[in-house]
Amino acid sequence: MKLIIAEKPDQGLKLAAPFQFQKKKGYLIIQPNEFFPKGAYLTWAIGHLCELLSPEEYDEKWKKWSLTTLPIIPNRFQHKVTKGKYDQFSIIKNLVHTDEVSEIILAGDCEREGEHIVRLILNLAGNKKPMKRLWISSLTENAVRKGFSQLLDEGETKNLFFEAYSRACADWLVGMNASRVYSLHLQKKGIQDVFSLGRVQTPTLALIVKRELEIEKFQSEPFWEVFATFQFGKDKFFGKWHKDQDSKIKTKDLAEKIATFCVEKEAHITEIEQERKEFHPPFLYNLSSLQADANAKFKFSPQKTLEIAQKLYVKGIISYPRSDSSFITKEEALMLPDILKKIQNIEQFQGFFPLPNPSILNNSRYVNEKKVTDHYAIIPTEQVPSMNKLNDEEQKIYELIVNRLISAHYESAIFDYTTIHTLVDQRASFVSKGKTLIQEGWRKVIFEKSKEKNTDEQNLPIVLTGDQGIVKKVEVKEKKTQPPKRYTEGQLITLMKSAGKHIENPELTKILNKTEGLGTEATRAGIIGTLKNRKYIDVKKNQVYATDKGKLIIYALGENILTSPEMTAKWEQRLSEIGDGKASSIDFMDQAKKLTEKIIHDAFQNESQWNFSDYRIDEMKSAKFGSNKKSSSVGKCIKCDGKLVDKGTFYGCDNYKKTKCSVTISKKILGKNITKTIMKQLLSKEPTEVIQGFVKDGNQFDASLKFSEEGKIIFLHTSKNQS
Repeated sequence: MKLIIAEKPDQGLKLAAPFQFQKKKGYLIIQPNEFFPKGAYLTWAIGHLCELLSPEEYDEKWKKWSLTTLPIIPNRFQHKVTKGKYDQFSIIKNLVHTDEVSEIILAGDCEREGEHIVRLILNLAGNKKPMKRLWISSLTENAVRKGFSQLLDEGETKNLFFEAYSRACADWLVGMNASRVYSLHLQKKGIQDVFSLGRVQTPTLALIVKRELEIEKFQSEPFWEVFATFQFGKDKFFGKWHKDQDSKIKTKDLAEKIATFCVEKEAHITEIEQERKEFHPPFLYNLSSLQADANAKFKFSPQKTLEIAQKLYVKGIISYPRSDSSFITKEEALMLPDILKKIQNIEQFQGFFPLPNPSILNNSRYVNEKKVTDHYAIIPTEQVPSMNKLNDEEQKIYELIVNRLISAHYESAIFDYTTIHTLVDQRASFVSKGKTLIQEGWRKVIFEKSKEKNTDEQNLPIVLTGDQGIVKKVEVKEKKTQPPKRYTEGQLITLMKSAGKHIENPELTKILNKTEGLGTEATRAGIIGTLKNRKYIDVKKNQVYATDKGKLIIYALGENILTSPEMTAKWEQRLSEIGDGKASSIDFMDQAKKLTEKIIHDAFQNESQWNFSDYRIDEMKSAKFGSNKKSSSVGKCIKCDGKLVDKGTFYGCDNYKKTKCSVTISKKILGKNITKTIMKQLLSKEPTEVIQGFVKDGNQFDASLKFSEEGKIIFLHTSKNQS
């Protein structure tokens, strides 16, 4: 009799779906069938059933956080059953040691983490029985049957376990030691908080903080542009003045002089440039691109997208969602016509059929077996659902995946780009740009409702070089240079995946690009969640902000291997080699231990160079970041008899629980920190002192703040040209 161990209960039920089975507590009994003549037991983990021991479980002296006991390096890593999951572990262990079980089938998710979860359980349960590996990329009944008919020898995937095991242990070493040593050194400076650090989360945070500082330091500068409206015969179009390919004019006076010069002057066409561009349909989805698109279109967080996709996978209607590949094999390509034939019957997709290309079998942009790693791209399966049985969020993600597949069967989109160079009175040069859609192609599917518009582009008339016209109107427009844009959560996923760009060493860049950047398809959403939970970042209206706590720890780390993607590049290369059976996990762990010792040494050196003059250090000393336990009052609430207290990222009324008083004031307004001193001035009902450097829509201004009679903060401007 066989014992099948899945990763999760819902996955287990899907694996049993093709067969008759009986439910028991924590497992199923599959009745005898063609795959299991004697029947089978099927049980499951509940995610991670096992975890690494905590430091004090290795040595009591490591329970207390102390610089004298660092580094923490166990002689041998050990695991225990995760708290609250012992009952399920006991069920699995008992089944493993049941006499009638002769073979165990590993049926976790088909990637290194799924390998890791199930093998850890079996190791802790003391398994000695032979094993096989189920390896499938979808949970349809057809895929499950095929998988059980083609089980792999467990040795074919064992190196993936060594890779995941090494990753987990090395990350434990770095996380435990780096978090303790920097938290303890900062506590010596009076900052009472715990600073969590890690191999992936810290370089990701460093990139976010870098952008935050770029925005804070950015000085917006005004510039002017001159626009002329031309008339050539019956046709009108506009152009933008430029010189040496630059349209920005540094002074208003010069811009107005150019405009005055051009009014009602003759103009003639000096040059017409035309370029035809072809845009191929987008690649099929991997998890990162799906998360980025769902965030851009629906503002779904990466974690939410992953959760929705996982539900669709468990329902059997999409392939494995944690895939890092955008390609499929010929085997999947052969299945697509039948899948699309079923999709054609769904109302929202009917307008895209018939497809211009009935098959992508011979299209290497999508079908490339060499670029399919553990899993192929995320595609719909042959189990096409009734859309009314999916909730709104599930429908949105499913439609994205289906539309991406349909678009792959369409032609390229083709545009003609035209640039007209116009000279006014032989002296002032203007440029007019236009775009013409020649072939809609795949944009019919993906951009059907798009309202994209470039304000510099227009529908240009047909004119010829040498044509004469006249300037009918001239406008001067004032603009300001814009700071770098904040990342969205979706862009963070892309940033992590492409982190190799931020390494100066070309070899390491190549390594990081070849692996997966920072984190993996399966872990990036969780890393972003960790940064939010640690109060290192805030996400407001899908915009990512680095908090004071996040900026402080990155400053404290300084030029450090922990803040650079470099360490991840080297580690990912070696881990990948372990997974391929080309490197030793023992050698890798030896290097991780040496790196841990260096991190401890560097922290002692960094402390002597810290200068916190640019940080609100007094406020940081008074209470833990983001903690409400020591909320300190800054004055009387403006709406009731309560007190306005420091809530971490905002000030709020302490009567909220009693009276639901909703007064909240953000600690950051238009890019400026609202300190307790400023808050106390506001609560006195008098204007604050002038605060410099507010930024709105790219425009910078100075202003005082004051509470209005309605209890809202208003700006009192200090000069006429502020906005």
